[in-house]
Amino acid sequence: MMQPALKRALIGFVLVSIVLVSFAALLQQQKSLGAVTTNPYCLLALPTASFSVNVGANNQAPFSNGTRTQIYNYIEGNPGVQFRGICAALSLPVGLAQYHLGVLVKSGLVSFIRDGRYKRFFQSKKFSRKEMLTISLLRHKTAKRILEALLNKKQLSHGELAGEVSITSQALTWQMKRLGKTEFVLQANEGLRTIYSLDEASAPMLRQYLALVEENRETL
Repeated sequence: MMQPALKRALIGFVLVSIVLVSFAALLQQQKSLGAVTTNPYCLLALPTASFSVNVGANNQAPFSNGTRTQIYNYIEGNPGVQFRGICAALSLPVGLAQYHLGVLVKSGLVSFIRDGRYKRFFQSKKFSRKEMLTISLLRHKTAKRILEALLNKKQLSHGELAGEVSITSQALTWQMKRLGKTEFVLQANEGLRTIYSLDEASAPMLRQYLALVEENRETL
């Protein structure tokens, strides 16, 4: 005769099997009717933790929404804008802007590059990565002044450059460590003096994007 414990275990197994089979059948039925449509993506718009949003199939057409079109047009006219700049300029709630910007990124219409803790957004396929980095760099006030000074004076010593941009020698050292990672700034030592200059091949691009940044002054 079957032991009570074994009998209970067998009954439990049968019940669980019935529930699992029923659930699988229901899920399959919903899927066949188009009731289950998930498309999760992570929006990378803020320096805080990322989050996921589900975009239904009917909402994926990039320009099917007026707000989405408005965001895209603003990024097109203001390359390198930060997320907070988009929200402020268009008077959009954070959640709404996050959602629609996420659709544009997922659709391949908008790209971004990291700028410290933040991200800067660009119309996709319009700029090379070097150009995006250049525009991002020029949106920082101090870095912009340094590059402008070198464009105007051709070359400057460390002390002269610090005086031109009105910052301390220590602050300039920090700035030049970041700028030194680019292909724009050249550094040479003449005895105890450090001399800075710009790569001549990069000068035309810097002038072009300086003019672009001047048109919209969302700088840091």
